Amino acid sequence: MTGAVRARPVRVLLADDHDVVRRGLALLLESDPGLVVVGEVGDGAAAVRRAAAGDVDVAVLDLSMPGMSGIQAARELNRLQPGVRVVLLSMHSDEPFVAEAMRAGASAYVCKSEGGGRLIDACHAAYRGLPAIVPAGREAPPGIDRQKAASGTPLTPREEQVLALIADGHTTKEIAQALVISPRTVDRHREKLLHKLNLRNRVELTRFALATREPGS
Repeated sequence: MTGAVRARPVRVLLADDHDVVRRGLALLLESDPGLVVVGEVGDGAAAVRRAAAGDVDVAVLDLSMPGMSGIQAARELNRLQPGVRVVLLSMHSDEPFVAEAMRAGASAYVCKSEGGGRLIDACHAAYRGLPAIVPAGREAPPGIDRQKAASGTPLTPREEQVLALIADGHTTKEIAQALVISPRTVDRHREKLLHKLNLRNRVELTRFALATREPGS
């Protein structure tokens, strides 16, 4: 009598710019017999290149990495390698970060404070195409499951420019000069950004801008 064929493990790619953290994550994931780490890289651009090899099922990406951030890498993977599921790993549990991750095409979002079991579960769920996992104890923001990832209110090109300049540390006056608009108009764009991203104040807006900045900015 022939025994049952055992399913192959889920192949995971890890991207984190801290070597010690990345190695620890690899050991954690491979403690589960259903997961195998097939690659470890230090930034988002390297993750996109490595995923092109075709042997990756799930990419675990740190949200904040130098060069190409985890969110930007998620966008690129969703565009170039749609068969690769993305799990974003972050220290932030705020809803705007979760919503932006899902809009970028991530299947799951895990906070680093939630423990290893949560990350393992997220990898399995992402591979199976289950609904997006968000930080424990929180409900998914409206419209951010994988099938509706693009349904959030998009930022205008001008709002994207203002957000990028905020990430670079520019003042309201400097932003106004760079974009050839008035400081009052800059303030209006800030208010619209706060509303669209569901943020409470300028400190949260700056933190969000830094975490989601585009590579090379």
